[in-house]
Amino acid sequence: MKIAKLNKVELRKLWEHEAHDFTKWLAEPENLEQLSDEIGIGIELIQMEANVGRYNVDILAQEENTSKKIIIENQLETTNHAHLGQLITYAAGLEAEYIIWLVREAREEHQQAVDWLNEHTDEKLNFFLVVVELWQIGNSDVAVKFSVVVRPNDWKKTVMVGGGDGEQSETKLMQLDFWQKLREFGSHNFPELKFRTPRAQHWYDVSIGRSDCHVCLTVLSRENKLGCELYINNSKELFAELFQKKDAIEKSLGLEGKIEWQELPDRKASRIRTFAPFDLDDEKSFEKAFQWLGQTTIKFKKTFSKNGNQAEPQCE
Repeated sequence: MKIAKLNKVELRKLWEHEAHDFTKWLAEPENLEQLSDEIGIGIELIQMEANVGRYNVDILAQEENTSKKIIIENQLETTNHAHLGQLITYAAGLEAEYIIWLVREAREEHQQAVDWLNEHTDEKLNFFLVVVELWQIGNSDVAVKFSVVVRPNDWKKTVMVGGGDGEQSETKLMQLDFWQKLREFGSHNFPELKFRTPRAQHWYDVSIGRSDCHVCLTVLSRENKLGCELYINNSKELFAELFQKKDAIEKSLGLEGKIEWQELPDRKASRIRTFAPFDLDDEKSFEKAFQWLGQTTIKFKKTFSKNGNQAEPQCE
């Protein structure tokens, strides 16, 4: 078998102009999805060239399930101080929680600067430095590769959030460890689900291909139980429509009489949820918990996703 040579291609050969070529390419859903997979957060485009005072950020986006602001600044050159300053200005002006700097090459001093920002801010601010490369095998089509060189250190930020409270930090670390193990287990056993990078919190969001509702998994250590729910962001109309099909939905899920319907009239969000017993301190039960979470998520996705296999009922 002949082994071909892997050749690196100059970025400007494919994208001559950052704004006109690369930003437009990146803004396409399938290309943002590729960046999402590398970074570990779902990215949905809001606007290209979004205004920040007299300046424009290349891409303004939001996190898939939470609508948290994301900014992406593109630099098809080596990092410099000017772009680092712009990035901070854009983040402040748009109140972004995820700040992504895409570059051709990252200088060591700028890697250190982004690392420093991650280490000295709380969990609401998350900085990523990502190198963009083009590769080709022989005369093949050019392939794009994103490589994260700096990312938030969730473990360090978890300890910072604890504010000196050892019990709180320990719980958050346990939660993070649980979700990381779920992600690893799910990637092998439930490939039809997309498990993003976990965080140190009691919930873990899973996209079902919708913007108005998603699956949210929870681990409630004080109550010794796991949860799987359809989280409806801000639509009482959608909840009411689904509630009219309550019996059919519970039958579709195979959970008749085991679903809690929470309209939450005093809040924007609504929930359709179910629970199973679980002890976070008992690692021997983790695999059983992962099986339940994965299987139940798939049932929710088939029932509520627009692309689900169930004819009745789906979120429309």
